[in-house]
Amino acid sequence: MSFDLERLRASLLLEPLAGDFVQEAGGEDLPLTSAAVLFPIVLRDTGHTVLLTQRTAHLRDHAGQISFPGGRVEIEDLSPIHTALRETEEEIGLTRDHIRILGFLPEYRTGTGFRVTPVVALVQPPFELRPDPFEVAEVFEVPLSFLLDPANHQRHSIHYQGALRHFFAMSYGDYFIWGATAGMIRSLTGRLGLHDV
Repeated sequence: MSFDLERLRASLLLEPLAGDFVQEAGGEDLPLTSAAVLFPIVLRDTGHTVLLTQRTAHLRDHAGQISFPGGRVEIEDLSPIHTALRETEEEIGLTRDHIRILGFLPEYRTGTGFRVTPVVALVQPPFELRPDPFEVAEVFEVPLSFLLDPANHQRHSIHYQGALRHFFAMSYGDYFIWGATAGMIRSLTGRLGLHDV
């Protein structure tokens, strides 16, 4: 899919909406911890990309997984945007002067008890990253066109906590993007009308 900024902007929410959310299986009855992530689209001349991180293996939540930069809402955060920008700077050193917020995807409720607000933004190079070695094992970029192509979304199943769970994943080189990150990508492709929701 070619990158159409206006189409992308039109597909997003102008602000997070209460009651508009995507629910992962298995988390319906869990208490929810508020969080926000940045869905960072990097404006590369050779084709736009999405910046992702691989979490370190020792973290308590989602260790080793591919994720968007972001994390839990702290008491001083004024909005999901503040959370996403603060966490992005803390995790990978990307400063807000390179970031332009476009809008939001619906809240994503994980099977592990997080209610995540995805904040979609454009990132203008050049920029310098300083990953936090405690939280981030690697920072890398994946072509936006690859992630938005439903042909690259594979359906998988796993037995978890006594039930068969279905999930989508995207394999890009050695990277296996699944869980909440893949779910939020699917949320965007659905809003863009690229697959049946």
